[in-house]
Amino acid sequence: MEKHTYKDPKLKVFSLSSNPELAQKVADEVGVELGKISISKFADGEIKVNIEESIRGDHIYIVQSTSNPVNDNLMELMICIDALRRASAKTINVVMPYYGYARQDRKAQSREPITSKLVADMLTNAGVDRMLVIDLHAAQIQGFFNIPVDHLMGASLLANYFLDKNLSGDDVVVVSPDHGGVTRARKLAEFLHAPIAIVDKRRPKDNVAEIMNIVGDVKDKVAIIIDDMIDTAGTITLGAQGIKDKGAKEVYVCCTHAVLSGPAIERLEKSCIKKVVVTDTIALPKEKHIDKIEVVTVAQLLGEAIKRIHENRSVSPLFNEQFKIID
Repeated sequence: MEKHTYKDPKLKVFSLSSNPELAQKVADEVGVELGKISISKFADGEIKVNIEESIRGDHIYIVQSTSNPVNDNLMELMICIDALRRASAKTINVVMPYYGYARQDRKAQSREPITSKLVADMLTNAGVDRMLVIDLHAAQIQGFFNIPVDHLMGASLLANYFLDKNLSGDDVVVVSPDHGGVTRARKLAEFLHAPIAIVDKRRPKDNVAEIMNIVGDVKDKVAIIIDDMIDTAGTITLGAQGIKDKGAKEVYVCCTHAVLSGPAIERLEKSCIKKVVVTDTIALPKEKHIDKIEVVTVAQLLGEAIKRIHENRSVSPLFNEQFKIID
């Protein structure tokens, strides 16, 4: 693909440590060089960030997912925001493909924190002007910010993968792994012109799920389970087996955020799942690149969003099925 140069030199993209590969792709999509920045640590582990070029009066976009190691990546981002603010950046826009601490979005039990609100307050108070995120665990997290939040969806990118494989129509069923994910499943089902089903489950404790029932018809169909993230893969593999037991021909799984903690890779390898389609919002280390996993990039989606935000154009066209990855 031929490189192009973005017309406004005041737009700059910086990468921190969480996902430099994605940040480079995003910068290429926008048509800018990645900003010059150095990140190091003092002997005791304190993070030091140095902006190595003038950014006075510039519109800065920092690419940083708060994935594992979550606290290091979050603190690195906070320190970078402070450095940018003190260096007189015109606007500071955080491009956070994966928003960590998003699962703690309400008080499920007494005396629990609402950590996703705390993180939102920290970012806002540090001086962020705008957030650009993909598939928040809960949509209401947008309301935790007192600044604009552009919330993009990964469903169209995941849909493109299945459309390219001719997996669409009545022979396919899109499955939500729980009641909370029905909206996400319905969006993918619209793209694939397919019906939906729901896994009705009870979760006795964190990362442990028990299948109760499958609501909907999966018999003799290709089932595609969609979720926002796969963490330990317990819920997904259990759900996939339940769907297979109900007569599904094949089971695919897709998600936006491949957290893949602990036994996740082992569980996916041993499962009945044919393919696991994920995006690159979280950098996938080499040891997690197994044959079952296919990665689609969010770089073009983010690059287009950044240009539209910078040019004060609508971001909403990026939500429809006409948004395609073009090689």
